Amino acid sequence: MLLVDRLLEVNEEFTHGRGLKNVTINEAFFQGHYPGMPIMPGVLIVESLAQVAAAVMLMNPKYGNRIPIMGALDKVKFKRMVVPGDQLIIDSHILWVRGRIGKGTGVATVDGEVVASAELMFKLVDRNE
Repeated sequence: MLLVDRLLEVNEEFTHGRGLKNVTINEAFFQGHYPGMPIMPGVLIVESLAQVAAAVMLMNPKYGNRIPIMGALDKVKFKRMVVPGDQLIIDSHILWVRGRIGKGTGVATVDGEVVASAELMFKLVDRNE
């Protein structure tokens, strides 16, 4: 499932990316989460953070044949609900990569207000592993 509509920017060093997700009532997860009060599940907001970071990594020719797989989440915080009609702006930063392990951070905002943030650890695996 793709939780990013488009990348808005990626820096030249492939260490930062910004993505956009238009949150619409047509999303399948809104049918059951929650009836009468649609809220984007927090786990999917965190997944959108990881997807922007992964897109940044995959644009780097150095890692083009590998896929970043989420390994750990730290300091995950949710500040407010994300509802239909919101436009999620996702900023991901790759802090470091050593061998096949890396760490990044992500922040999701709506109208300039932070809705979620997290630190993400990942492992780079070969596409055919």
